[in-house]
Amino acid sequence: MLEVVFEKDGVFLHTSAKRQQDQDSLIPGVIRIIEKTSDVVVQWMPVNEIGDAPQIVYSKKESPGNVVCRAEEDLYDPGYEPDWAVISTVGTRARASEEIPAPAVKAGPRGKWAFSLSLSELKSIRKNKPGLGWSYLIFMTKDGVSIQALHFHHGGTRALLKALSKYVILATSPKDSRLYLVYSHDSYALSHSFDELQLFDDNSSHLVSRFLQDPYSATFGSFSKVTNFFRGALKPHDGSQQRPLSEMAMGLEDEPGFEVITCQANLGDRPSVQRQLAVTEQEWEKHVDADGRVSGVEDLKKRIFTGGLSPGLRKDVWKFLLGYYPWESTSEERKVLLRRKTDEYFRMKLQWKSVSEDQEKRNSLLRGYRSLIERDVSRTDRNNKFYEGSSNPGLVLLNDVLTTYCMFNFDLGYVQGMSDLLSPILYVMQNEVDAFWCFCAFMELVHHNFEESQEGMKRQLLQLGLLLHVLDPALCDFLDAKESGTLCFCFRWLLIWFKREFSFPDVLQLWEVLWTGLPGPNFHLLVACGILDSEREALMSSDYGFNEILKHINELTMRMSVEDVLCRAEALHQQLTACQELPLNVQEVLGLAKVKSPTHSTESDGSPQPLSPSQTQELELTDSVSPSQPDSSIEILPTEDTATPQSLSP
Repeated sequence: MLEVVFEKDGVFLHTSAKRQQDQDSLIPGVIRIIEKTSDVVVQWMPVNEIGDAPQIVYSKKESPGNVVCRAEEDLYDPGYEPDWAVISTVGTRARASEEIPAPAVKAGPRGKWAFSLSLSELKSIRKNKPGLGWSYLIFMTKDGVSIQALHFHHGGTRALLKALSKYVILATSPKDSRLYLVYSHDSYALSHSFDELQLFDDNSSHLVSRFLQDPYSATFGSFSKVTNFFRGALKPHDGSQQRPLSEMAMGLEDEPGFEVITCQANLGDRPSVQRQLAVTEQEWEKHVDADGRVSGVEDLKKRIFTGGLSPGLRKDVWKFLLGYYPWESTSEERKVLLRRKTDEYFRMKLQWKSVSEDQEKRNSLLRGYRSLIERDVSRTDRNNKFYEGSSNPGLVLLNDVLTTYCMFNFDLGYVQGMSDLLSPILYVMQNEVDAFWCFCAFMELVHHNFEESQEGMKRQLLQLGLLLHVLDPALCDFLDAKESGTLCFCFRWLLIWFKREFSFPDVLQLWEVLWTGLPGPNFHLLVACGILDSEREALMSSDYGFNEILKHINELTMRMSVEDVLCRAEALHQQLTACQELPLNVQEVLGLAKVKSPTHSTESDGSPQPLSPSQTQELELTDSVSPSQPDSSIEILPTEDTATPQSLSP
């Protein structure tokens, strides 16, 4: 049995930020709340076509591969190469088994955008900043994926949130007033968890009274995480006895069950760093004995970190840096290793080379990989002489190595962007086998960038934001005010290690520096911080908006000096490591402290302030209806053919 308890039309999907006036860029639809026999769902469908049911249903019962959703980092328009916003992989997508009938919707180019989301799987709802174009809402699921932003051209967000509050608790996140965390109406579980905290004392009678009057509000306001709100609720009535916030934060650093309140660290002056000359062939030979063993490895790595390598050394030294050759191996041992690795490579290559056309017709996965690789290879570094021309042998090698990698790593296969990581390696090695194994070693370092869940990318963006908040709070405040606090414009930087941001020779130098693993883990995040540090004045003094920031960052491509950026990054690292009061979470990112527990989502940290049904009308959930004003929310959505992987434009 189905019952529609809420319905609102004039709810649009914006499928292209660059074609605001085009017919296909704005898809009108209707949003509904539907009560089912054992569940409540939120459903959106296009309304200007007639006849079919939604094809996108988010349900935990379905396998992740059957869900057509995007991660939170995808909800932006980078202003260039929109394909970088989504990591495209080759796979099959089955139609959801359970669909809600909707006679007014037709299967067609627009019908595929329809979706149905169970409230039991809803984690949070994000609302736009008031006064900026049409109001929009973004639904985030518990599995960490975001549904397309819904734009309410005729208002209605307040009414929808009020209707949702009948079924779930909407709690304002203490870290973001526009983010509402979703909790179920399970008063027993809430009360029970609250009792176990044992927070009451002689000075907290006002909190007890507040709990009795509004158990939801008091429970969420007094969860085990220590926040400003929690301390305010439990502080003694005599304000003179209150300890300074900084002292309280330091005192709780090692107390289990509590979250450290990060105070502003005094970083001190930033040191001046100068790059050194590159390691020469003569310097390298001094570290190689008669048997071919490399000695003084740590000193060599430090020299490579501070100066890079002479071009003539890269073909040999990169094999050591990437772990293809063990540092302690002799020349003879490396010859034996090379023979074994050559045989292994060509056995894998023969696997796909021997597939007949008839076989490939019935192997959609291999067919998809080969099509995607062929398309990417045709536009990878074509300005480089090694890859220019229509019948260049370098292109054939690039194609063969990438396809063989699919045989080597079946789980990951080929994902767009990998061609950019292989291209410089193949250029340096000038050898198919060596390039393959060096590429495999590189992928061991960055494979999490290409996983379909994008958890690795989300984690790195969060870590980058953490570093930037300590290094430059003013810049973070500026970016937050301009709807750029997620650092989404850094997505491509981290995905392929700045491959498209610097010139080809500079990329070679940057990568060999990063491969040393010095001065600690995640130095590539400090490289990103160095770039932002060099552009902070240009960004903040020009009062850029969201789109202008994206445009400015994009225009930095090929205009930056890798030497300058590396100097800044190293100076930032020295400045952070010299700080005596560096927050523990920052120390963990830099490898200065052992990670005690996995990083938790920022959406669930802190004590949320609940939006109970009685408070819904009082909350400022204002709808801004300005059809003539461009919307500040820009998202990248799939192309018309959702089965076709997106491409990476050069």
